[in-house]
Amino acid sequence: MRKFPFLCLLFFLAGCGNAQVKEATTHSLQSPALTTHQPDLIFDKAKVFPEATQLAVAIIRNGKLSFAGTIRQGDSLVLVDNRQSAFEIGSITKVFTSTLLAHAVVSKGLVVHESINKYLPFALKDDTPITFEQLANHTSGLPRMPSNFQLSAFMNPGNPYKNYTEEKLKEYLTKEMRLEHNPGQESSYSNLGAGLLGYTITKYNGKDFETLLRDQVFSPLGMAHTTTLREQLSATLIKGLSETGKEVSNWDLSALAGAGGILSTAEDMSKFALAQFDTSNLALALTQKETFRINDKMGVGLGWHLLYDSPEATWLWHNGGTGGYTSSMALDIERKNGVILLSNVSAFSRHMKNIDELCFALMRTLATP
Repeated sequence: MRKFPFLCLLFFLAGCGNAQVKEATTHSLQSPALTTHQPDLIFDKAKVFPEATQLAVAIIRNGKLSFAGTIRQGDSLVLVDNRQSAFEIGSITKVFTSTLLAHAVVSKGLVVHESINKYLPFALKDDTPITFEQLANHTSGLPRMPSNFQLSAFMNPGNPYKNYTEEKLKEYLTKEMRLEHNPGQESSYSNLGAGLLGYTITKYNGKDFETLLRDQVFSPLGMAHTTTLREQLSATLIKGLSETGKEVSNWDLSALAGAGGILSTAEDMSKFALAQFDTSNLALALTQKETFRINDKMGVGLGWHLLYDSPEATWLWHNGGTGGYTSSMALDIERKNGVILLSNVSAFSRHMKNIDELCFALMRTLATP
């Protein structure tokens, strides 16, 4: 999840404060998995994070996979094998939610331009028509978060989505829903929209979100350590950290699980990434196609952001952030290159942007001979 309208409120309630973290001064990141400049890139972006911060890095170059994990110990960054350690992936979940939509299109003939209204167990306020595609590419006009969410967050700031139930989602959609613009007019990022997409897909299929993910994505790709059920990964779960290094609560996404409820490992996420290069996988290929052009530099597929990094390259990209974790994932389908970064860096950290910046920097090292 990202950039909530009430972000300052959550900062205050969570007690993030402005305490400074002393930067790491040395690193021991030389590894056969990393090329000459990559260790220094990682150190430069990770040195500002507190004790016990971990980065789990998967790098794909020309279809070949390698891993390099790091942990902050004292004044140093050192290598650690954390490819099988679990992290919250936050909003990268949205790509998986859209993948479920693509499966319904490919296997059941669902039409992305079809309205979701008839699949819901209640009528949307004013019978406003919203399509599956508009939820997947953030053009529905729905706000980033529902207006009745803030009280739930206030009551449990460390786990703000936990009390946002299906009943509260229904209450908002039937009584309070108000669009910020006409559907299809512009792309405006919406956690609510992605959560509603996940909710609607469960109603369409008659199965819960976890079951759909397991049957249609996780199991076929061998992602045995990816789930929305945190207790299944308790033995390998890395603790989420605040900006100053204190352990924080995990997040339960409840009715909005489709927006950010998945936990995974670098190893499992690399399987999802490698599958994106398989052109015979029609569902994954469908998610990669542009459905809306935002500007010359960015478009949106189904879930994926499309970054036009240069005239020769298009990157699929998504990131994610929760109270104790930040993630970023970028893929160059044509060259079969990719970078996946999972971390226990708080999305509320002033340095959380370093995770995206590192992802992009590492991607650029893969484009050179």
